[in-house]
Amino acid sequence: MFLVFLRRRFIPGAALLCGMALWAIPVSAHSDDWESHSWQVMGTQVDLAFWPGSRPADATVAAIRQEFERLNARLSPWVENSELYQANAHAAEAPVIISAEFAALIDTSREYSLLTDGAFDITFASVGHLYDYRAGIAPDDAALAAARAGQGMDKVVMTPRAEVNGVAEHGGMALSFLHERTRIDLGGIAKGYAIDRAVTLLRDHGVAHAYISLGGDSYVLGDRRGRLWQVGVRHPRQENAVAITLPLADVAVSTSGDYERFFLRDGEHVHHILSPASGRPASALVSVTVLAPRALDADALSTSLFVMGIEAGLALIETLEDVSAIIIDRHGEVHYSQDLLAPE
Repeated sequence: MFLVFLRRRFIPGAALLCGMALWAIPVSAHSDDWESHSWQVMGTQVDLAFWPGSRPADATVAAIRQEFERLNARLSPWVENSELYQANAHAAEAPVIISAEFAALIDTSREYSLLTDGAFDITFASVGHLYDYRAGIAPDDAALAAARAGQGMDKVVMTPRAEVNGVAEHGGMALSFLHERTRIDLGGIAKGYAIDRAVTLLRDHGVAHAYISLGGDSYVLGDRRGRLWQVGVRHPRQENAVAITLPLADVAVSTSGDYERFFLRDGEHVHHILSPASGRPASALVSVTVLAPRALDADALSTSLFVMGIEAGLALIETLEDVSAIIIDRHGEVHYSQDLLAPE
């Protein structure tokens, strides 16, 4: 990926509590020769722009739409037939057979939990389901304490799929929860994984130049036919304003922020990125943007850093190869990983 050197800066107005969206967006428009498509899936909007490859453009779009629908049907916490929904409904009672794909995502989530000392935790859903952001409801201390008993990756166990009727089954695992209150949610990793699957399909269809986003997760494939993609981090508290612009190619970008789902209660900004240590919203930051070779990693890390905070988050980023981060705190100050800073 290509990155310009930046200097620390201040984003005026970022400390104001309001609901402006913040995400990575392509700054410059596309010419008429580019294919551009948008649709809704996985609870958010897909934006796709690409220069047609070796297969018809309609076939490329159809393949990506079908893949996103497949993943939503498997990983959604709201679709009753999804593996995730069924796991939350039954895995505390008896082992639930899950696919190899779902098992691999749980394994990856466990790895990120270890890497981040628990800041990334898919069992946050044990508490998270008690929040209703549309209705403005948060759990009281008693409900929170009871629900937190179900948190922890140690309560999520996978074993090789057992024999069924004497015939060994292959390609899946048996998932069990060791506590009745345990629930999981792949919201911190699933969209990144979906973006990676879309990029694979784009390449399979001969596409060498593309931009695709799914909510706060995106990937720029190649360049814009001779020019770098101009990807912007939108200003956290000024609508239609871009705070930072990055010229990029062949890189994933993920932004996590306090703007996606939230409500105000007695002056408190109650949002959906919960700290596993408290079960309450992480409160030090406004947004975290991570750049990485894979969207899955960028997705997981942007969530993790939001929980970890500036010092611990940037310290982690410095240990990872080809990964960069941009953090905006509640005072509007912007913090960059060292690879993005101009030499003194």
